[in-house]
Amino acid sequence: MGIVISTVNMKGGVGKTTLTVNLATCLAKHHQKRVLVVDLDSQISATLSLMPPQEFSKIRRNRRTLSYLIDKIVRPNIRRKYDTPDLINSQISNISGLELLAGDIELYDEYLVSKKLHEEAISDSEQDFNQAWDNFETSLVRRIIDPVINDYDFIIMDCAPGYNLLTRSSVAASDFYLMPARPEPLSLVGVQLLEKRVARLKQNDKSNSEQLKQLQLLGIVFILSGGGLFGRYYKQVMQRIEQDFEPDQVFNQQIPMDINVAKAVDMFTPAVLAMPNSSGSKAFVKLTEELLSKLQGT
Repeated sequence: MGIVISTVNMKGGVGKTTLTVNLATCLAKHHQKRVLVVDLDSQISATLSLMPPQEFSKIRRNRRTLSYLIDKIVRPNIRRKYDTPDLINSQISNISGLELLAGDIELYDEYLVSKKLHEEAISDSEQDFNQAWDNFETSLVRRIIDPVINDYDFIIMDCAPGYNLLTRSSVAASDFYLMPARPEPLSLVGVQLLEKRVARLKQNDKSNSEQLKQLQLLGIVFILSGGGLFGRYYKQVMQRIEQDFEPDQVFNQQIPMDINVAKAVDMFTPAVLAMPNSSGSKAFVKLTEELLSKLQGT
């Protein structure tokens, strides 16, 4: 069974997508792992970091994105011809073992979700709307990835900022969650808020309690930018977060967000492929090795 990891932070702009796609690429290219990237963010940043817009446009026209699978669960009475394996894009960036379940700019209709759960609550005397919502939330992403979970060594899910339905469902379906953070106060607030939300998720969910008991923080990855001018300030902020977490919950390897990483985004290609000799790319390679070592330890 594949290891399922959610990349998540309550705050946006901290490097979640960059971390997800480059980590996945390194696992596939340098360690010969089969890796599935799942894009759960309606900004479709992970999707467009792995394929050009024209290719995504074609996939979306044919309704071969994550939104199709969500709608299949929300409206099960409509006849469908695709399941999860049919919507996966292989040989991403010409890397064997790197695959993608593309996101969409419209992932689900909130009205249809609420309508479905209201009807379930009415028809089942043993649960109210809140219970129906909790059950749906904790099972949604798991139902999507279950048909393929045995086909991969890793499934890495790129979550939207904040703590919406899909992010909560992704975390609930994961073995580990990975938190990128910039050494800035607001980014660290996002880390602390997420930890509280995950603790509450574990406490409140009863139907999926065994799965959630195993959920662990894999670690915090610091994403650095700004060069030497910010070095002293960054160090002070990082020391604050290190005081709140165990040493093994903070990755030693940090990621410098140099100009080459930004250029790679414009090329719709992970930095480790587009600019392999850049300092950022080399850091991702070392981070991947540290991650694998961490997982062996668990």
